[in-house]
Amino acid sequence: MTTNPEQLLFASTARAFLDKEASLGTVRDLHSRETSFENTWWQRAAELGWASLLVPEELGGGSVSGDGLADLALVAEQAGHTVAPGPLHAVSVVLAGLVEADARSNSTDADARSNSTEAHAGHEELIEALVSGESIASWAVYEPRRPFDPTVARTSATPSADGFRIDGVKDRVEAGTQADVFLVVAECDGVPRQFGVPADSPGVSVTVQKSVDLVKTYARVQFDGVEVGTSAAVGTAEQTPAIIERQRQIALVLQCAEIVGILDAVLALTNQWLLDRHSFGRPLASYQALKHRFADMKMWFEACRATTAAAVTAVGAHSPDAPKLVSVAKAYVAERAPVMLQDCVQLHGGIGVTWEHDLHLYLRRVALHRAMFGSPEDHHRAVYGLSRKRPGALETQP
Repeated sequence: MTTNPEQLLFASTARAFLDKEASLGTVRDLHSRETSFENTWWQRAAELGWASLLVPEELGGGSVSGDGLADLALVAEQAGHTVAPGPLHAVSVVLAGLVEADARSNSTDADARSNSTEAHAGHEELIEALVSGESIASWAVYEPRRPFDPTVARTSATPSADGFRIDGVKDRVEAGTQADVFLVVAECDGVPRQFGVPADSPGVSVTVQKSVDLVKTYARVQFDGVEVGTSAAVGTAEQTPAIIERQRQIALVLQCAEIVGILDAVLALTNQWLLDRHSFGRPLASYQALKHRFADMKMWFEACRATTAAAVTAVGAHSPDAPKLVSVAKAYVAERAPVMLQDCVQLHGGIGVTWEHDLHLYLRRVALHRAMFGSPEDHHRAVYGLSRKRPGALETQP
């Protein structure tokens, strides 16, 4: 996805940092210590600018190319090469919501701005803490035994004299046990709203949830009468659906970008194995059946890269086509990637299914991303629905 020298340098710097500080060996070590990631490691990553890419310069952010989302997707792709730990996705999605709310607040007329100032007070401080890596935040959007639907929440926010009272349960909250702030989606007066809730607030309880990934952990977070001020609200009631949609799109393109990085690493690993391993005096890569099999995977990989790049471009430009293109990317990438990784496991033979081999680290991360924020089947349906709504689209008979 690199297009200019600045991005190439940024990518090489990120890759060097990951190879040194977040290698596959580090992932295994963290797992053996039952640790998701080290906070000091994330602070060093933030110092490289990873948490600032979606934040405008006036709020302490900035990106190397001027296209923050493209640069962030580049980092996610590099992280896929080592299935790196850390809250890159979680923090980025929260920052996307905070920045989008700030931008929409600043674009309103004078009266609306004066009414929404209270709802945005103090977010600059939180943005600064997240950009510096001093704090970690996570999007609390999933609810127990319910599929991903950010527009519907059972968690409630009841207006009170001093702000809001939050009640409910969220689960599958990434890095929940290490987060300092939760951006909670809740229903308030019949419409979805979002609130920044400090993790140490009275009434907040956090229980760890493990995942199929070795180092990606989640949490079940319960809110029992948690009181927050009016400044905790992120965006107005009218702005919230668009803000949540922006966060959803960011979450999806980061998933796809990381999977592209994983596929790049696994295909290179498998190709080298086929060249090094010999059978009947010939390298495995010389057998035509395996050549065709690998050629198919290479074709699928390039399609994954292309659909992801198109989604990143559309989301970065706030294109009207962004909802459709992110679903196209998630549907294709998350559907093809597990098949490709299973093929690579088979091409490695018996060693591919052992704990000692690194293939399962990649397969675990892909399986996790496939399930989160909508399955490929969910996004196939979304693409169909959005295509039918397109002006000029052919209508089919029921």
